Amino acid sequence: MFKKLPGDEAQHLVSTTPDTAVVFRPAVLRTPAIVTIIIFTWRLLAGIVRLLWRHPIASAVVTVPCALAWLHGWQWGVALIALVLVGLTAWALVDRPSFARLLGWRLLAWWRLIWVYRRHWQPVMLISGLGRTLKGRDYVPHLVKVTCTSWADLVTVKMLTGQAVKDWSDRIEHLAHGFGATSCRVTIARSGRLLLAFPRRDPLATPLPALLIPAVASVGPVEIGKREDGSPWRLKVHGTHVLVAGATGAGKGSIIWSTIRGLLPAVRAGLVQIWALDPKLMELSFGRALFDYYAADPAACADLLEDAVKVMQERAGRFAGVQRNHIPTVEDPFVLVVVDEVAFLTAYQSDKGLKVRISAALATLTTQGRAVGVGVLAALQDPRKDVLSIRNLFPDKIALRLDESEQVDMVLGDGARDRGALADLISPQPDLGAGIAYARLETSPEPMRARAGYVSDADIRAMVATFTADTLPLPLTEEVA
Repeated sequence: MFKKLPGDEAQHLVSTTPDTAVVFRPAVLRTPAIVTIIIFTWRLLAGIVRLLWRHPIASAVVTVPCALAWLHGWQWGVALIALVLVGLTAWALVDRPSFARLLGWRLLAWWRLIWVYRRHWQPVMLISGLGRTLKGRDYVPHLVKVTCTSWADLVTVKMLTGQAVKDWSDRIEHLAHGFGATSCRVTIARSGRLLLAFPRRDPLATPLPALLIPAVASVGPVEIGKREDGSPWRLKVHGTHVLVAGATGAGKGSIIWSTIRGLLPAVRAGLVQIWALDPKLMELSFGRALFDYYAADPAACADLLEDAVKVMQERAGRFAGVQRNHIPTVEDPFVLVVVDEVAFLTAYQSDKGLKVRISAALATLTTQGRAVGVGVLAALQDPRKDVLSIRNLFPDKIALRLDESEQVDMVLGDGARDRGALADLISPQPDLGAGIAYARLETSPEPMRARAGYVSDADIRAMVATFTADTLPLPLTEEVA
């Protein structure tokens, strides 16, 4: 038995009594002192090189004044520091944007890297379950770098071998509270690396007024608000279909009216037609004169949708073998079908015949319409499958404030909430949360947070006064043909 034990020879084992455990001494390898010195020297030099490579500006800030004080006296070092501080202060006062872009955000990123993330990195990783302790050694993901923007910290992380994105998205609340942020969003930077966004403030806390009407006629993308990073929120409506879901008072009207507002010059130029379905008789009726066709009664809504299908089929017959994509012209304008509360026409419709007609027309438009220039912009409150069975036929989806966390994935797709689309946590107070939404577009699977401009009643009256178009009756079959 002794020959199978590791360590020294069996004769060196110590056992006092048969009842006690056998104690043995493991083999010890004595390292020469010169080898230890070489290893520590190499680590010191590698650390200095790494410090200079990663933080050249910070290293120069410390090294240059110290060298000047060493060579010419401490007065020269202090004078240089004072001169630099005065110059930086003047730069920040004169041209703050360039100062922040070139220096300010980098200094802030360095400070938050040292004081917030590196200081708390190991305990947060271990407690949240993203790190592992094996045989007394801690294995934690590698903190690559921290970048600061005007509203958030962007932390680049190298995952441990064998980890998945879901391991991180399931722990966004642990990460947010561990690093003192209100939320955390997880996106894939590249293979094996993630980008964590920790907001420092909410740039969308202030309501946005209605945006200016474009001076040039265009079918989009239509600017309807502001994204979280400060860039304009442009919504694509031509060549796609858009589903907007949100609870009562969440701001669905802001998105609908901002889209209509941005398309008005194109409507006047004859490049766009807006067909409005308003079963609630409350939202779209206020600007009825702006629409080419308008319907509120369920039967009239069914007729209008079926006529849109006929327009679509007529164009498809003419475009077949000639062109694959629609180009808006006066002869073939882009037709945007706006449905304010689509559930009133589908799930809540008591007339089964109308319900079947409306559902069939919507399904046909959303599957075949965008290639020939017929788009659908639909809004609803309840995103469940039994309320709107065709919700997956909308390539672009927008989630405003929702009542339940499960509804986020119903609207934006599986895993959207785990990646930071916290639509169920948007404030119900109108001044704080109305118009704030998470959008998941066909071209990008990552949820994007933005806020739509608020179009007031006075804005709609001004739009009607400026861009009044005679509301036409329902198009006849022979006219469409």
